[in-house]
Amino acid sequence: MKEISLELYAKSRLALPNCVENLLKKDNPTFALTSLFLLLASFGSGTALTGTLSDDAERRIAANRQIVKEVFTTLKGELEKALDAGGPASAIPVCKEKVPEIGKTFKEKYPGWSIRRTTLNTRNPVNAPDEWERKALERFEARKAAGEDPKMMEYSEFVARDGAKDSAKVFRYMKAIPTQEVCTLCHGSSLMPDVVAKLEALYPEDTARGFELGDIRGAFSITQPE
Repeated sequence: MKEISLELYAKSRLALPNCVENLLKKDNPTFALTSLFLLLASFGSGTALTGTLSDDAERRIAANRQIVKEVFTTLKGELEKALDAGGPASAIPVCKEKVPEIGKTFKEKYPGWSIRRTTLNTRNPVNAPDEWERKALERFEARKAAGEDPKMMEYSEFVARDGAKDSAKVFRYMKAIPTQEVCTLCHGSSLMPDVVAKLEALYPEDTARGFELGDIRGAFSITQPE
């Protein structure tokens, strides 16, 4: 169960009325109520008030943030090189070919860790979220609907290891990926014909289009041994 500081919890509780007000202003009442439910649920799940985060949790969160920063910087560099070389269509294979290479490099650097990206709207089916990731992504969407900046969104907790018959746990961390302008070249609503052709050839099950600036494209997901 995740621990948070009393100060952070107090700030969150103070912000809750404003979040509710923002949700109630939504034109779609069903969407607003669903988002509100998820928002309220996030206050009552996976959290224990123990005064402060444990030193171990603090260290793990800091390490995960650094890894996300390194992975993002590396991936961004590869995308920019591909864009400069041949435009948006040339950048599409980067995620298909380079991301696994980047992931392998970091797995060698951090043995036993799992580092990947996931999303509610997949382009590559292998990036579909598991149950824990899906719930975290849905929390992110509810927080965004309530007015929170996706750039600041993260979620982490200790959870039981899959298939474990004992009390073994792993530390799981997710960091939201906001849609940036460069992302819309391949994930936006108005795509160039050569981009559409490349996507249809590489990803026939693509559902990752129509994103706008500031949308939550997905999240980095890290699993760390206890």
